[in-house]
Amino acid sequence: MLFSWRGGPGARLRLLSLLFLAAWEAGSGQVRYLVPEEAPHGTFVGRIAQDLGLELAELVPRLFRMASKGGGDLLEVNLQNGILFVNSRIDREELCGRSLECSIHLEVIVERPLQVFHVEVEVKDINDNPPVFPESEKRIIIAESRPPETRFPLDGASDADIGVNSALTYQVYPNDYFTLDPQNSREQTSSLSLVLRKSLDREEIQEHNLLLTASDGGKPELTGTVQLLITILDVNDNAPEFDQLIYKVRMLESAFNGTLVIKLNATDPDDGTNADIIYSFRRPVSPAVLYAFSINSDSGEIRTKGKLDFEERKLYEISVEAIDKGNIPMAGHCTILVEIVDVNDNAPEITITSLALPIQENAQVGTVIALISVSDRDSGANGQVTCSLTPHVPFKLVSTFKNYYSLVLDGTLDRESVASYELVVSARDGGSPSLWATARVSVEVGDVNDNAPVFAQPEYTVFVKENNAPGCHIFTVSARDADAQENARVAYSLVERRVGERALSSYVSVHAESGQVFALQPLDREELELLQFRVSARDAGAPPLGSNVTLQVFVLDENDNAPALLPPPPPSQRVARWVGAGQVVAKVRAVDADSGYNAWLSYELQEEEAAAPGGARSAFRVGLYTGEISTTRALDEADAARQRLLVLVKDHGEPALTATATVLLWLEEAAALVDVHVYLVVAICAVSSLLVLTLLVYTALRCSAPRGEGACVPGPARLVCSSAVGSWASSPRRRRQRVCSGEGPPKADLMAFSPSLPPCLNSAEGTGEIEAGSEQLKEVRLHLKLCFIFFHRSWKRYFI
Repeated sequence: MLFSWRGGPGARLRLLSLLFLAAWEAGSGQVRYLVPEEAPHGTFVGRIAQDLGLELAELVPRLFRMASKGGGDLLEVNLQNGILFVNSRIDREELCGRSLECSIHLEVIVERPLQVFHVEVEVKDINDNPPVFPESEKRIIIAESRPPETRFPLDGASDADIGVNSALTYQVYPNDYFTLDPQNSREQTSSLSLVLRKSLDREEIQEHNLLLTASDGGKPELTGTVQLLITILDVNDNAPEFDQLIYKVRMLESAFNGTLVIKLNATDPDDGTNADIIYSFRRPVSPAVLYAFSINSDSGEIRTKGKLDFEERKLYEISVEAIDKGNIPMAGHCTILVEIVDVNDNAPEITITSLALPIQENAQVGTVIALISVSDRDSGANGQVTCSLTPHVPFKLVSTFKNYYSLVLDGTLDRESVASYELVVSARDGGSPSLWATARVSVEVGDVNDNAPVFAQPEYTVFVKENNAPGCHIFTVSARDADAQENARVAYSLVERRVGERALSSYVSVHAESGQVFALQPLDREELELLQFRVSARDAGAPPLGSNVTLQVFVLDENDNAPALLPPPPPSQRVARWVGAGQVVAKVRAVDADSGYNAWLSYELQEEEAAAPGGARSAFRVGLYTGEISTTRALDEADAARQRLLVLVKDHGEPALTATATVLLWLEEAAALVDVHVYLVVAICAVSSLLVLTLLVYTALRCSAPRGEGACVPGPARLVCSSAVGSWASSPRRRRQRVCSGEGPPKADLMAFSPSLPPCLNSAEGTGEIEAGSEQLKEVRLHLKLCFIFFHRSWKRYFI
């Protein structure tokens, strides 16, 4: 950057002192520096990071940035050392004009956490602008008859600097006839008066050439000049005169076009045309005056013709001259100072800078969402602005600096309740009537994973027929997640467990996306009546959330098992010929592994066996639902000694399944059974005594067995139920099942059979085998089993 300076070594030394001395002060959260204008690039301003209490290492991670309101890129910060320096040429006059105070307002923003600092850099004026006259040459006509001390107004010079640098002094030379009377020290004008010191003699000097020099108060001082060409005329010797040299007028900026500002009245003691006055703006006329005002050349009325704006210009200086119509025109001069009075004609302006949108629903109270600045071009109470926010919950405005606010979170957020907020920021000034402005802020609430998937109910019951096709769809679970996007994407899975000796996943599977549940293999009700498992629903959030639902799958029975005969009957049964009608001589027992109607069995004799030889009525019949074979009449000698009966056992399924049992009956005379009767009675008594003794020994051993040992031995148990409407039986394959015959107390003909041992004293539902506690207990059980079988067969032979 090229920088030039006019002045001596002392001035350069003072400049260097200004360049390297920056003052700062902290008050109300503000840092203040001082920098001279026209400072070269790189000039040190201040250690801004240190003064703001920020560590150098955190400037970049915390996204240190600086914004200037109207200052452009005049200043910059070195993020390596935290020094604020001059980045480009600073021209105070271009930046602030004639304002006495000139500052660059900086807004420093750092994040994590968000902080806002306000820095003010005052620009110090240097004497870099020389005084400038509006014209380089000024022509003045003066009548020779003008007496000494006559004053001739001149346009003073203007200096763009301020303070002492704009304090002007004037000199004119040669100055034998004229002297200067500056008026810039009174009434806020920059006008000069050229004062005639002694009488003029046109015949001696017809024209005077003077050089007017203006010098400012800077160090070193700068100067400006204008050539004064004074022509001496021998004409009208009385100029028009105003009653005041300076007029002051106050005008509202809201004044309409054509409003009268002032009516001037100049007088001329001459007569005739020499006393006729023409009013006009004294040249040169500023464009601002020409735009805003007009003057009537005859009446001297000055009226408004353009819009007055206090915010653009607060004071107008109007120079007016009154010229008579003499042969040698003479002029009188005055100055009108028009002060513009502010009215409340500017509404506040709102600027919103969004910093953190959308805001997460778990954001902490006090989180800064946006920065808001307000301004009003009016002054005084008309420019004082207050801000408000609607609705107030859950946000609020916090004042951080003059006319600066932060929009912060003032309560908790829940995106599932309210996904977005439409906020209205209102700014109202203090005028009467007041003006206001509004700005809308849309605050989107960002989702976090704070809701687990939820099923409609905690448990579902599903009914599936056995022998289903592999891979068939049996049910669909569905869970809803109140979150959004990935946080609401639900994936389903099985909660794995063991079902017997197999894994749950070998029976069923669930589709991860649709929640459809499939049976992977055919289900068998005889093996598995109820399959209970849980399905998990988990979302894709971080961390993921989930919930479970229980499915109870009941396997419905199908008629896929034929009746099974049990226990196998003896090859033949002996029946006495003296048995009367209705006597039960044998019984066919059968079970069906199915359930319900599919296990409801009925018995009937085959047609070819139901009729006796010779067409006589058969001597036997079978109970439809009991399977008991009984006589239909008294047996006689005509009945064959060997009776072969074929019994058909049929269930009630669709279609029905059957089994066939063959029963051989031998008819014997009563005399042949007499000896056997005595033998059987003796045997039954002996076996009964042995059975009672065995039971006593078993009970004693059972009671003395250690706690926790069971009295049951492995082996499936069969339960046969019968009622007035029929009988059915159930035989488990892998686990014990219970089949109930209906409501009410059990019938008297309920019988239980076991191919191994009688029922347990303390059995429980479900599968499982309990081992014996000792070898002695096993022997007792074996003896008990043998005695029971022997007693049972002896009883059958004797009574049947």
